[in-house]
Amino acid sequence: MISMDMNSMAASIGVSVAVLRFLLCFVATIPVSFFWRIVPSRLGKHIYAAASGVFLSYLSFGFSSNLHFLVPMTIGYASMAMYRPKCGIITFFLGFAYLIGCHVFYMSGDAWKEGGIDSTGALMVLTLKVISCAVNYNDGMLKEEGLREAQKKNRLIEMPSLIEYFGYCLCCGSHFAGPVYEMKDYLQWTEGTGIWDSSEKRKQPSPYLATLRAIFQAGICMALYLYLVPQFPLTRFTEPVYQEWGFWKKFGYQYMAGQTARWKYYFIWSISEASIIISGLGFSGWTDDDASPKPKWDRAKNVDILGVELAKSAVQIPLVWNIQVSTWLRHYVYERLVKSGKKAGFFQLLATQTVSAVWHGLYPGYMMFFVQSALMIAGSRVIYRWQQAISPKLAILRSIMVFINFLYTVLVLNYSAVGFMVLSLHETLTAYGSVYYIGTIIPVGLILLSYVVPAKPSRPKPRKEE
Repeated sequence: MISMDMNSMAASIGVSVAVLRFLLCFVATIPVSFFWRIVPSRLGKHIYAAASGVFLSYLSFGFSSNLHFLVPMTIGYASMAMYRPKCGIITFFLGFAYLIGCHVFYMSGDAWKEGGIDSTGALMVLTLKVISCAVNYNDGMLKEEGLREAQKKNRLIEMPSLIEYFGYCLCCGSHFAGPVYEMKDYLQWTEGTGIWDSSEKRKQPSPYLATLRAIFQAGICMALYLYLVPQFPLTRFTEPVYQEWGFWKKFGYQYMAGQTARWKYYFIWSISEASIIISGLGFSGWTDDDASPKPKWDRAKNVDILGVELAKSAVQIPLVWNIQVSTWLRHYVYERLVKSGKKAGFFQLLATQTVSAVWHGLYPGYMMFFVQSALMIAGSRVIYRWQQAISPKLAILRSIMVFINFLYTVLVLNYSAVGFMVLSLHETLTAYGSVYYIGTIIPVGLILLSYVVPAKPSRPKPRKEE
């Protein structure tokens, strides 16, 4: 009877039974995270966080999922216990190696594209958690002088206990789809210290209004996705009718296909946001307004929908899309590739995007998308430098350059996103080629042109002292 109900429910919303089961467990993280608040004692909270994550994973993906999760967790904890000076780099490479192996074995990208689901998505989040924990424990050996602010804030002087570690890794609110957060924040949240210290004059804020806002946002996103997805199927890119269209219709279809896919991610991250907020972990401090400070819930925020859709520059995209993973990549890859006293360049950007591509899976579409992203950001920086070189007196011309950067970002982002969606080399090249590789040629052309037409910022001349 239950099986029949699941089949009919799944058919009514156009998903498989496996995906429906995952969605039900995923939404259940909201009440489960709420009950974390009333669990007594720190030890009880750690046990509840770990046990609820294990249980929901079992219901979603089966028993084998928790065995997969145990592997990177063991790698991270064992490396911290046995060889602290290099535990970060050991966990990074071994954790990624296991994740890549699972990507290849399960071919998770194909499963997701065809409407399936497996535990690899949760494993992706877990891998970043265990790496950051090991790296921060490694940083705890270093002197504060010379460390970046993020390193100073997140480093761990003492090794977490095993139950603290399990609670951090498997906490159900972020276990399925993120957001990624730091071990130090998890410990302070559980212990009621730092910004969660209720003994301070200011009481802890109520999370309920912010939670309702995130749930309402999730509902809108899911409704839009279900409405749009039948109209813009990914299979259209290889159908004969697509090849018969003109350039602008093909390009318009790429834009709508990309936007349709984004609403699915907006829904998922909104549910995660609601789950983290209602637990209290999503709290990130108060606004600077002394007269009437308001609570901030940025720790749970993984996407700024308007920020993505109306981005004035491609440089802004990592700041508003998959925000917590972008932050992780910046702190644990991008910044650590920059030598002391040097500035980051295209190499650091490309290396970071490559790590992001590998994290998603070894599909040609992922690789091409993230290489495209590096080119897109580099090209956007060229436009911005030209904009800054224009005299402030020519405000209209500056505004035109801002608009050009916006159009450039819309064009290249949605062109590039096709690779992320279709994954295979043939489908990616077919879609890119159908619009004459315009989204690749323009960024490369801008980068090359920047060497011919270098831009120097326009600065007002300093007044001579009288």
